[in-house]
Amino acid sequence: MSRSGGYDAQPFVAELYDHIVPYRDRPDTAFWIDAAQASGGPVLEIGCGTGRILIPTARAGVDIVGLDLSSHMLDICRQKLSSEPEEVRSRVELLHADMRSFELARTFGLVTTPFRPFQHLTTVEDQLACLACIHRHLAPGGKLILDLFNPSLPTMTSDTVGQELGEEPEFTLPDGRRVVRRNRTVSRDYFNQINYVELIYYVTHPDGRAERLVHSFPMRYLFRFEAEHLLVRSGFEVEAVYADFERHPYGSTYPGELILVATKMWG
Repeated sequence: MSRSGGYDAQPFVAELYDHIVPYRDRPDTAFWIDAAQASGGPVLEIGCGTGRILIPTARAGVDIVGLDLSSHMLDICRQKLSSEPEEVRSRVELLHADMRSFELARTFGLVTTPFRPFQHLTTVEDQLACLACIHRHLAPGGKLILDLFNPSLPTMTSDTVGQELGEEPEFTLPDGRRVVRRNRTVSRDYFNQINYVELIYYVTHPDGRAERLVHSFPMRYLFRFEAEHLLVRSGFEVEAVYADFERHPYGSTYPGELILVATKMWG
């Protein structure tokens, strides 16, 4: 598997990322900022990407370390940070590292995983390695918020494998390129709970030239109790499970999100 979910192998993904409408308008920023402020900091964000959550968190007065395996995503984040005031930049540290094997020689009051980077880990061994790293880097009583999608059984059993889907609106880049994104499930590995996915970008250049770009990656899905067992096995106690970023209880909507808040219990 690509350890960075294809984000490093396909540089165009970082360039387009902040313009993609479902990402740009994702209603989770306030949730993460509230959690960061309540923790008292510092915060470690796993899979910080282009800084979609990291930069607003720093603006809110919280010290935050952003970790990502994609150098391209981190480059975009640095560019964005360069236009921020010094007081915001001073609260941020960026690290190019693997979520399964990092060593920072410090601890945090909160570790976050916004927008599901944990699901790029496709084996239990990788999942446990990541959780062990997180556990080591949490202060006593510190919290982890694990952001996952809640698997939709009707979607997973539909006959849409191989079809291009999606009704996302077109977006326009600053240089005038127009982009429409579609998605395709190439195959499903039910035994290992992995979907092999393509995000397909149809790009129209200002001169009329057309281009098709494909971001391919595997993504493992987890069910609620599987995720809870992984957390308990790794030394956490699950404190809350939410269905959305308004903190409605899990099960209040379907499929909703699968957002787990867990506290470090030992070590």
